[in-house]
Amino acid sequence: MIISELLDYGSKILKNNKIKTNQLDSELILSNLLKKKKENLIINSKEKVSKSTIDNFNKLITRRLKREPLAYILKQKEFWSKIFYVNRSTLIPRPETELLCESIIKTLKNRTPYILDVGTGTGCILLSILSELKKARGVGIDISKKAIEVAKKNSRNLDLNKRAKFFSKSFNDIYGYKFDLIVSNPPYIRTCDIKNLSDDVRKFEPKIALDGGKDGLDVIKKVIYKTKTILKKLGWLALEIGHGQHRKVSKILKKQGFREELLVKDYQDNIRCILARL
Repeated sequence: MIISELLDYGSKILKNNKIKTNQLDSELILSNLLKKKKENLIINSKEKVSKSTIDNFNKLITRRLKREPLAYILKQKEFWSKIFYVNRSTLIPRPETELLCESIIKTLKNRTPYILDVGTGTGCILLSILSELKKARGVGIDISKKAIEVAKKNSRNLDLNKRAKFFSKSFNDIYGYKFDLIVSNPPYIRTCDIKNLSDDVRKFEPKIALDGGKDGLDVIKKVIYKTKTILKKLGWLALEIGHGQHRKVSKILKKQGFREELLVKDYQDNIRCILARL
């Protein structure tokens, strides 16, 4: 079998199972197995594929058929033009979170902030910010020890482990420090809405990183309350929030003495990130 035939075969199976990204998924799976760029598959489309590659390709296509996210199958996800290692201990980085990073980087350009990333997961937020703010330092925390292992691996892979430290800790256990910026992409989905999520999210991504409690604001509230005690004067709090949560979060921030400085909309024109100051 040649490359083009295998790609068509994989794409057809996925399409028959109503996976919309069938062609792209087939290409990414094979390019990952062959260690070739996706574009090179087209150039070398008549090249023969070994039996072991075909077998491995079929195994990965079968996993995708069960709606397992491609990022978990390939153990990687591109974010901020970098490749992050991911596994099922962490959420998969999403484009909306890049908007949060972009806003922070623009706002704190030419500064040297000391940053705390709450619920760091893969470490993608902290590490992306540090890659742009060359003299900044930061700490990422997560209650999941397995997530912290992933973040540390990404920190080493991106050669940022001298400026980024990661710890398995609860936010409540952070004291005795003052930060210039506290950033968080906390769980913000209402518990009752989790059952309505698509299969690839509901069945595979860690529930602890999705479930924001009855109103979706449990963790957001904790972050806002605790931030008051460990943020420097005129320091920044940057939050990613769920669709339709801005008004409620805004009220909580104002009540706690924060001033909203920047609201960031997603690609559907919904407010999804808030940058505020004390």
